[in-house]
Amino acid sequence: MKAMILAAGKGTRVRPITNEMPKPMIPILRKPVMESIVELLRTHGVEDIVVNTSHLAPVIENYFRDGNQLGVQIAYSYEGYMTEEGLEGKALGSAGGMKRIQNFSGFFDETFIVLCGDAWIDLDLTEALRQHREKGGVATIILQEVPREEVHKYGVVKLDAHQRIVQFQEKPKPEAAVSNLINTGIYLFEPEIFDYIPAGVEYDIGSQLFPALVAAGEEFYGIKMDFQWVDIGSVPDVWEATRKALQGDIHGFQMPGKQVRPGVWAGINVSVNWERVNIIPPVYIGSSTQIEAGSKITGPCMIGANCLIESGAEISECLISDYTRIGGMATLDHKLIFGGDCIAPDGSVLNVGETQIRWLVDDRRRALNPSDIHDMLLFNNMHSFYGELARETEAA
Repeated sequence: MKAMILAAGKGTRVRPITNEMPKPMIPILRKPVMESIVELLRTHGVEDIVVNTSHLAPVIENYFRDGNQLGVQIAYSYEGYMTEEGLEGKALGSAGGMKRIQNFSGFFDETFIVLCGDAWIDLDLTEALRQHREKGGVATIILQEVPREEVHKYGVVKLDAHQRIVQFQEKPKPEAAVSNLINTGIYLFEPEIFDYIPAGVEYDIGSQLFPALVAAGEEFYGIKMDFQWVDIGSVPDVWEATRKALQGDIHGFQMPGKQVRPGVWAGINVSVNWERVNIIPPVYIGSSTQIEAGSKITGPCMIGANCLIESGAEISECLISDYTRIGGMATLDHKLIFGGDCIAPDGSVLNVGETQIRWLVDDRRRALNPSDIHDMLLFNNMHSFYGELARETEAA
């Protein structure tokens, strides 16, 4: 069986992370989510994989190359063009990307699987293929149930008694949803599917192809399977996926590094005074990171590689990206630090540079300039003054 991984989207719901990193490259504790998908495909005997790319395509293509290091063969279909300013992505939609590949080489000459590149899954693909062939349809969607209040994030299907899809809704309001069975972005197709996809135009699987199959009365099925599906389609999803991994709630997920304390994992070359740092697990600490004595880290928490956590800093349930310096007067609670942005779980963003708080949170490789030191000293003096005033008031 051949496979296609959908990786051309801009990932707008995961901004600002996807301003610098395509969504399939977002890691769950160091490993890009798309790498886990490739490994799953290989486990089930799928060795020929084509990936459509567009937004920040070189990040994906330079990481995976031809796939040999992962035991597969990977080819790419870039959607866009080159301008004088550089690459300009122009995605063709998920179905349009499939059609472009088929028109180019006829790659999909047998039953094939298509997966979105933005979820960690442990689906039994072999069993999914068996059920698809048993049904005999041109297309099969792998389904899961979600709470009704969450259906607005997904494509929703209605099945008849034979698991045939009779209605498809793309991201309906909860009160209008025909069910709580949702599309997981995992599809099995026969080559005949291309009869329903126009060439040379932007065309989407969920909002256009699937409704067209229903309208045509095509043999189109949905099968609900028991598997773990950890979506990273939004900033809250990235947060939840990392939390689950740290707490051991993603079955089969292998923690990076070594467990150096109960519930504490670390890479190599870390500098931590374990007796003078207060660490409440679960916590992961990346390689070459320094955590100074007198700091406090409360899990679930991930600290990237080459970071510096200064003495006095308190970090609670945070995701800290590589090369981040957390100043000693910082108190961070439920924050995702990515590059120059401090992101809350609801997706709201505070830019470190614009708000002039680099003395609290910054790139470790940047030297503090005089204005940063002035702000730090001013804050420290004010903090000491008001702390002393509070103590005097309490004593009185």
